[in-house]
Parts: sequence; structure tokens; C-alpha cells
Amino acid sequence: MVRATPDARVIFPALWIVLGAMSGCEPPDRPPVLTDGLPPAAVRYLQPDRISSFQLEEGVVYRSVRSRAFPWSVHLLDIDATRCELGFQVVRPDEGEGRKTVSELSRRLGRTALAAVNGDFFTPEDLPVGVEVTAGEVRGRATRPVFAWRPGFLPWVGPSRLEGDSLHLGELALSLSDPDGNTEAVAGFPALLSESAWVGDLQMGDRPAFAAQRHPRTAVGWNPGDGRLWIVVTDGRREGISEGMTLPELAGFLLALGATEAVNLDGGGSSVMVIRGQSVSRPSDMAGERPVANGLAVLWDPAFCPAE
Repeated sequence: MVRATPDARVIFPALWIVLGAMSGCEPPDRPPVLTDGLPPAAVRYLQPDRISSFQLEEGVVYRSVRSRAFPWSVHLLDIDATRCELGFQVVRPDEGEGRKTVSELSRRLGRTALAAVNGDFFTPEDLPVGVEVTAGEVRGRATRPVFAWRPGFLPWVGPSRLEGDSLHLGELALSLSDPDGNTEAVAGFPALLSESAWVGDLQMGDRPAFAAQRHPRTAVGWNPGDGRLWIVVTDGRREGISEGMTLPELAGFLLALGATEAVNLDGGGSSVMVIRGQSVSRPSDMAGERPVANGLAVLWDPAFCPAE
């Protein structure tokens, strides 16, 4: 017979208690991700592993979201476009400069520029493919879907239309021979959402390599009902980490955010989001941020508000 020592009588019962507790417990659940204002439908769509966010100004929040279910890394600007201090500007290189990065173009605007993204697709001659309006000056004529804005008006996301000397952008009309000096517009392709529905087949039939494969993307989504605007950049071309989205995935995400109207901007190596002059996304080109023909900047300036 083996006599237990006093230490053994203390140690062995304690050990059995610990082992019994371990055998009866499930592994702890994964800590919940703080969604921090992201719409619940978008949370379900992305299934985030991590969300980080900060407020740039009243009514403007930047969020970075990494999905745990899909190879997606997404950058979002959540904008209350009803605030009178908020404005938008199409930024482009000066005459003869060729192309410039969005970071360079954004820094030229000074402290009023909160953020910026790349804009329209462009030609080898450094011209935008669709219509472009900045400070009322019109460049390009292709009537592709646009994002448009003028001080005192809510944004427009939808088709553009030429009628004689007039360019119609929703409620905004602009004379080509005598522009107003205030309207801003940048085109994209294709339109993704109209009245909360996909626009056609999102080019899946005509351009499957463009639409059905995952690529870096930049897009604008808008809900005129609540005045909420979303500007989205998805990083891509990093296998298993962040591969980008197909156009149907992008449209589905914008719909989950609450957008009813949406347009796809240039993507691929051009896709970038800049916050206060610095890139926060990860452009897919090996050389880094790609020079582009234009971009869309978000401005904060009380001068946009009407005088009391």
C-alpha cells in the first residue's frame, strides 16, 4: 500500500478539478467585432474579421474592413451628403502634365480635402473616357453614368444626357457654351444600381473578364432618400488576402450598405483611396499608386453653406 503524502492529497484533487473543468468546457467564442455604425446588412455581407474607423469631420467617417469569410479588404467613406459644409471636386492634372497620382492631386487642394479616390477610365492621350466637369468646365462627351454635384444641391448618381448645347445630370443642367463654373461631374462604367436594382446584367455577358472576375474596384453608391453617400475601394490582386470583387459582388455590397443608385469608376491598378493626402488603401501595381487622368475629392468647407 502506498501512503499518500500531505502534498499529494492536496495536489491530486486539485488536478482532477482542473481536468474535469477543462473536459466540460467548449473553446471560448471568437470575440465579436465592433461594427461601429456599419449597416447590419453590410455586416452580414462582409462578415468582418476586423473593422477600424475614424471620423474625418462631422458626417464623414472612414472605415477599413477586412472580411473573414472572403478575400476582401475594403475601404469606405460614409458621408452624410446633406451637410452643407460638404462638397465634391473633380481633380485633374494641369494642362500638359499628363497623369498624376490621386495623392498628388488631393494635396494640391490643401486642408479642405478630406479624402479622394481615382475617377474615370482614361485614354492613352490622358483624356477621360466619359464626360468630365470640373469648375463648370466640360471635357469629354461620352454620356456614361456619372457622379455629379453642385453647391446647394444633393449629389446625382445616374445617367448623363446631351441635348443640343445642354448637358443634363439629373436635376442639374449645364450649358456647354456657357458653363456655370460650379458643377462637378465624373463618369464611370457601368452603372451598378438604379432604384435598388442591378442595371442589366452588370456586363457579365458582354465583358466577362471585366465583370465576372475579381479585380480592385472603386465605386460610388448613393441613397437620395436618406442623403447617405458611400465611396468604396476594394483592394485586389493579392491571392487569398484581398482579391477584389466581381461587379455583382460590388453591386451586392453597395445594396447592403443601403445605396439605391451606384456607379463603378475606374479600377485595377488605378483604384486608390486617399485620406488627407495619403493613400490608405493598397494599390495593386508593383510600383504603387498609379498616375491617373482625374479623381474625385471630398471637401469640407463652411463656405459651401449659404450665408445666413
